[in-house]
Amino acid sequence: MSAAKEQTAAVDMTAAAVFRIALGVEYNGSAYYGFQLQKSGLPTVQAELEKALTQVAGGEPVRLICAGRTDAGVHACEQVLHFETSVLRKPAGWLFGSNRYLPKDISVRWVQHVPAAFHARFSARRRRYRYVIYSDPVRPALLGDGVTWTHKELDVGQMNQAAHYLLGTHDFTSFRDSDCQAKSPVKTLDGICLTQYGRFIVLDIRASAFLHHMVRNIAGTLMKIGAGEKPVAWMQQVLQAKQRAAAGATAPAYGLYLVQVEYPEEFALPKRPLGPNFLGAMPDVFAGDNQ
Repeated sequence: MSAAKEQTAAVDMTAAAVFRIALGVEYNGSAYYGFQLQKSGLPTVQAELEKALTQVAGGEPVRLICAGRTDAGVHACEQVLHFETSVLRKPAGWLFGSNRYLPKDISVRWVQHVPAAFHARFSARRRRYRYVIYSDPVRPALLGDGVTWTHKELDVGQMNQAAHYLLGTHDFTSFRDSDCQAKSPVKTLDGICLTQYGRFIVLDIRASAFLHHMVRNIAGTLMKIGAGEKPVAWMQQVLQAKQRAAAGATAPAYGLYLVQVEYPEEFALPKRPLGPNFLGAMPDVFAGDNQ
């Protein structure tokens, strides 16, 4: 083969190359109708990210796959996504370029090239959420869209006792939204803990997957127990009822954060401190738990 033909072949191979890129994203979900694109054109986190990344890609459309779709008003400290592109950029180029075009309530925190075997949703081993309650007689002016305020004093000890009933593999129908599209209501919850941190009460909850509104429905049920409106054993009754009407009200969206998605070590994704930032000094209740 002549030198000219070899050069042409090399150019063709480069043009045909497809790169898979993973990124970790933080966002305040207050202004958005969830993560996923909406047919109606309403503002979503995915729409803003794809628009910004398409700009960085020089106009080549970018389509994102996420680890878990968050609802309207729900936040993320580290949503993990991936996309494929034929555009070659260094991770720093994608990182700083996308943040240049993003609104202030969305930030790409890291970018990394990953192998074709990586999938933001299907490669994930576990997902972890934090639900943040602010317990105080007076309504806060700050963090109004980042915590769930209650004027009631909550008994964290009682809430932890009740939460223990949820550990393990169960049918979580009582905590499942009527619009949930999951094939089965059976999920395995391998971590749940409530921590008093000043005026904050933080529900840490971890599983391989969750049902629609599952965390918020659990939070609402725990808040009734913490307020003394229901006994600890009520949680077991709710779980066994397998009826949504048996549980407490759905807690507001703005107290919920997707804080961590775990992947096999082979992908070597960056590890960042748990969020949200205002809880940065709070100990990790699951630290050292590698089950």
